Amino acid sequence: MRLTAQAPKPFLTVAEAATVMQVSRGTIYRLVNAGRLPAIRSGKSLRISRAALHAYLRESSTQTSANSPRPS
Repeated sequence: MRLTAQAPKPFLTVAEAATVMQVSRGTIYRLVNAGRLPAIRSGKSLRISRAALHAYLRESSTQTSANSPRPS
């Protein structure tokens, strides 16, 4: 039997994106509706690009660290 590694899916469901970010599905919907996290509508469901999700996390991490007080 041969095991092969699968490439990660390029698009995530709302539930999968919420799991990656460790937030609720509602938070993902709010970010999408506010235009802060781009998503693609597929029928009645949303799909979030893995690249867009990671870009959002990098951007929000940079903003958070820039707004944090520096230790003296």
